[in-house]
Amino acid sequence: MNNETTSTNVVEMLNITKYFPGIIANDNITIKLKKGEIHALLGENGAGKSTIMSVLFGLYKPDSGQIKIDGKYVSIDNPNVANSLGIGMVHQHFKLVHNFTSLENIILGVETVKNGMLKMDEARENVLALSQKYNLNIEPDKVASTLTVGALQKIEILKMLYRKNNILIFDEPTAVLTPNEIIDLMKIMKNLTNEGKSILFITHKLNEIKDVADRCTVLRKGKYIGTIDVKSTSKEEMSEMMVGRKISLTVDKKPSTPTDTVLSVKNLCVKDKETGKNIVNNVSFEVRKGEIVCIAGIDGNGQTDLIYALSGLNKISSGEILLNNTNIVNMKIRNRTLLGMGHIPEDRHKHGLILDYKLNSNLILQTYFKDTFQKYSFLNFNEIDKYSDYLIERFDIRSGKGSKTITKNMSGGNQQKAIIAREVDRNPDLLIAVQPTRGLDVGAIEYINNEIISQRDSGKAVLLVSLELDDVVNLSDKILVMYDGEIVANVNPNDVTINELGLYMAGSKRSVS
Repeated sequence: MNNETTSTNVVEMLNITKYFPGIIANDNITIKLKKGEIHALLGENGAGKSTIMSVLFGLYKPDSGQIKIDGKYVSIDNPNVANSLGIGMVHQHFKLVHNFTSLENIILGVETVKNGMLKMDEARENVLALSQKYNLNIEPDKVASTLTVGALQKIEILKMLYRKNNILIFDEPTAVLTPNEIIDLMKIMKNLTNEGKSILFITHKLNEIKDVADRCTVLRKGKYIGTIDVKSTSKEEMSEMMVGRKISLTVDKKPSTPTDTVLSVKNLCVKDKETGKNIVNNVSFEVRKGEIVCIAGIDGNGQTDLIYALSGLNKISSGEILLNNTNIVNMKIRNRTLLGMGHIPEDRHKHGLILDYKLNSNLILQTYFKDTFQKYSFLNFNEIDKYSDYLIERFDIRSGKGSKTITKNMSGGNQQKAIIAREVDRNPDLLIAVQPTRGLDVGAIEYINNEIISQRDSGKAVLLVSLELDDVVNLSDKILVMYDGEIVANVNPNDVTINELGLYMAGSKRSVS
């Protein structure tokens, strides 16, 4: 299908160009959204997808090009103008006030006020009705900083629905959702278009595009490649359009040959600071050299708290954590990394990067104190830049100014690749990888999955945490399923079906051996 103008176009972004220092993020791109369609936007990390959607939402002003909404030329200077035109956006990186409640975040900017007082009862009623209608259950009075990533994503979606927008931008909305939540979201999106709304949908997941999208526009390195009809185009064809080469959509790995135990967790308990109940309850498992152990589960069942305990971000209430036969329960984070732990965190912004630092500084956060990079406490920037340039090339980290790029100006996928580069290159004995392919395109996923398998094959122990059932089944040598803070299944991926995994994750079945 081509990109011709029709009378049913609700959005026309015509010849949009957007520059950033050292890079053309969008180079003369035209995208047209029809009324009532789901139009996917596909491209590698750094291809310009989020940038052009940010132009439509008023976060960036284009350097050239024009925008039409319902056939009329408009100037979208800021998100308030976008909202007034019926445009809403679910952001990949959440735009929330962390010390506000869920309810306060959802209504922020469109509050009902009477005599100078907030009228929260009506807003609460409307938000809860929306959450029930779209199966996006939230706790309205919970403070955002205490919520899981999945819960924060639901708040972002409800923010947009609460404003009754007709043109909806979803920027990687499924990146942190469970398989069942993704299915529910796909139904929501279809229902929204049946109600007359139109959706622009950024995703790296080809299955999702095939399941839900009508058309797909492909971008590569800031340029428009083409717009295709989804039903008549294969996933292989789409991936090749996206990266400019053939991509393997399956994981190729030989059987594991595990040896010595690297991580041993014994009867680990972690208490919830608010309720005092165990959110990690009597968890025990081992990860050996030469194997990938995957922790699967629905978001919010203790996986995050378990990883925080292992990495030293949170204290435990009881139990043991042995890394290379050393009890690390009371060990500082730096000493854990020096003992052989690498950590790719779930939230790259909160725990993975210092966004206002340059890329070179972020790449040495775990090693800046070593003799290679400092002498008498003075940093050796020549060596730092040399090392940073090496990692940028090895891991294909795309950035406008190379090592000097301010990290917050990079795409989310390239920020993730920077963390992976930093952690993997330290050659840790244990690599803890939490959602390592979150927000990555198929080319980067192929690379990262191969890197994880390479770590295993070189004799490293890998503890993988993933909500992606494809990753769980394809990458792991052993699957541990967590439900309500406990390990409820310890299974071989060759001996379990996706349906069985779903039952374990929902707490309907247990099988620990």
